[in-house]
Parts: sequence; structure tokens; C-alpha cells
Amino acid sequence: MTPFGSGPGQVQPAATCYRHADRPTGIGCTRCGRPICPDCMRSASVGFHCPDCVREGQATVRQPRSPSGLRRFADRWGAATTTLVVINVAVYVVTVIAALPNGGGVMQNSTSSLFHQLSLIPACATGEFPVLGGCATGGEQPWRLLSSAFLHFGLFHLAMNMLALLVLGADLERYLGWAKFAGLYLVSALSGGAAVALFAQANSETVGASGGVFGLLGAAAVVIRHRKGDLRPLISVLVLNAVISFLPGISLLGHLGGLIGGSLAAVVLIAARRSTAMQVAGLAAVAFAAVVPVLVQGAFLLG
Repeated sequence: MTPFGSGPGQVQPAATCYRHADRPTGIGCTRCGRPICPDCMRSASVGFHCPDCVREGQATVRQPRSPSGLRRFADRWGAATTTLVVINVAVYVVTVIAALPNGGGVMQNSTSSLFHQLSLIPACATGEFPVLGGCATGGEQPWRLLSSAFLHFGLFHLAMNMLALLVLGADLERYLGWAKFAGLYLVSALSGGAAVALFAQANSETVGASGGVFGLLGAAAVVIRHRKGDLRPLISVLVLNAVISFLPGISLLGHLGGLIGGSLAAVVLIAARRSTAMQVAGLAAVAFAAVVPVLVQGAFLLG
């Protein structure tokens, strides 16, 4: 049995407050045992604490930090979707800066050689011949199939594609997970670029994220069908976008290639959902099927 005053929270009646020597007290800090008067008592879950112990305790508690604006944005729209939007915007800013010496600007960012070195010109991708001053002579440039998906002609083009990416990407990323969603998007963009490289006019120039966006439309249709949902709202969106694809200046081939690539990628991800390795292999197979014909055509043209 512990005698009165021998443990924390209890002191001898003759003790005085450790901060006020003229005040006798019979109460002690339940944390350190020092005697405290009523003015120094701080309520605790058990008994009272002295001011020094309270201050020490507050110093060891980490204050929660408010998430940054970008973190809140990513929490709402998805990490991969947000990253893709940030990359597209960053590339646009770079092309604007590169265009300034040539009279370009925010609304006219395609006047630099950098823009034409990254855009999709079929003759450059296959190595057929240099056009628009953007091709390096003597070889294929297959990276254009993907780099062009992060370029945009003007601010309106960028804004429309990023809005569509956010609307479609958020739900798909939540369903698939960020890594599989990112893989699906890149395969879609690559497929759209491959379709343009194979079938568009050799000296045409194509840029934009719409191949990837159409891939998300195709993937959304596959997911909704798999979950036995109602496809009618999505079909109306697909029909509207199909009509838009026939307007002048719009890449029908890029849209169609992206739609097919995204649909196939979604089928692979759902069919192999029990094996991550099989999903990765399936996405690689779709990408391989898109790129190889472009490389073969380039090799044939180069003789």
C-alpha cells in the first residue's frame, strides 16, 4: 500500500506549490509529481498536470498540416489523372516560351522548331523524308507517336482535352487504380498515334491528347458493359464525338486508333484482373501491336 504523498498526484499536505512557494497544497502533478496550487492545475485525463508538463506535451504533438492545393486536386481527381494534366500543361508552357522568339505566344505556341520536332508527322515517324523542318534526316522517329499526345495547338485545344481527361479519368482511375489507369491511357495515346502514322497523309501534322481521351471513352464502355451498367448515356457521348471527328482539322484516325487501343487495353485489364503480371503483359502486347506496323512501314520505306 502506497503511503499518502509518495506517488505522482499526491503530496504531503505541508508541501508548497513548486511555482508559488507561499501556497501550501496537497495536490501534485500526475505526470511529474511536483506539488501544484489551484492556479497551476491543468486538467488532464487523469488528475491534473503542471504547466511545464502541459507545455512539454504540446511540444511533442505534431500539428496536422493542411494539404496543398495540388494534393487536394489529386485527392479529388486521382493522382495519375492529375499528373497527366500537369504534364500536358507544363509542355504547353514550354512550347509557349519556345515560340516567343518566333512571334508566338499563349494562343500561338506552334511557331517553334521544338513543337515540330515533337509533333506527329507520319513521314518523320516512319523516316520516309524530312518535312516542315522538323525531321532529322536518316532514320525513324517513333517517339513522335507518344510525344505528340502531350502537345496542343493553342489554349482552347488544351483546355477541351484536359476537361475531358478529368471527367473521364477520375472514375476510371478509381476503378482501375492509378498505375493500370496510367498504362491504359498511354497505350491509348500510342494507338492513336500509330493510326495516324500508318494512314494519314505523310506530311500532315497531328498533336493532342484526344487519342488518349478516346481510349478512355472506349475503356469506360468496356467497364460499364462488364459491370452490366447502362451504356446509353455513354453511347450518346460517343456518337457526338464521332460526329465531331469528321470536322475539318480534327484527327479522325487519331480518335479511332485511341478508341480501339483503349478498348482492347480495358478488355485485357478486366480479363486478367487476378494477375498483375498478365495485365502488364497484355498492355505491352497492345502497345506492341500498335507500334510494330509503324516500324515495319518505316523499314520498308527506308529500304
